Amino acid sequence: MTRQTHKPVTEKTTPARPLPGDRDYKAETDRMIRVDHAGEFGAVRIYAGQRAILGDNHPRAGLFKHMYEQEEVHLARFNKLINERGVRPTLMAPFWHVAGFALGATTAFLGEKAAMACTAAVEEVIDGHYQEQRDKLSARQEHARDIELEETIEKFQAEEVEHLEIAKAHGAEDATGYPVLSGLIKAGCRAAIWISKRV
Repeated sequence: MTRQTHKPVTEKTTPARPLPGDRDYKAETDRMIRVDHAGEFGAVRIYAGQRAILGDNHPRAGLFKHMYEQEEVHLARFNKLINERGVRPTLMAPFWHVAGFALGATTAFLGEKAAMACTAAVEEVIDGHYQEQRDKLSARQEHARDIELEETIEKFQAEEVEHLEIAKAHGAEDATGYPVLSGLIKAGCRAAIWISKRV
């Protein structure tokens, strides 16, 4: 699957004109921060589940640790934004806490390739999600753009793509039942994004 080209945040675009019923800009950026905070929290829990099953002596333990630690940095950044901007976190956090760990642990129990397939599926969805957010932010008039949020999303998107590439390089697509497993995980991620924006 061809990955989307990522647009630099400095690129000039035509300002988006608000339509009737559109949320105001603060409501829109609050929603972005809420869902991204939820997503990074879920990612930390997925990697925690995988690492709990695979252990520190697994041949790929260093890779899973590297990705886990990057997700912890992402979560810390969105924790800071949540607090600084007074954004309400998703009410689904207790569920994501359990569901994320369960997804990570289950796929790791199925083997390294299944764990990598999980990473690839999640990161492919997050890559597209972050790109959609960047497109919305960069379409704003220059004086109204949230440069801090744009730069945060751009940096984290690049690291999520790195995780996607690591997963594919280490057998994600060779996992047993990959098309079905990947499709189910992607559907779950898209549902989690939709819910976390709203709840």
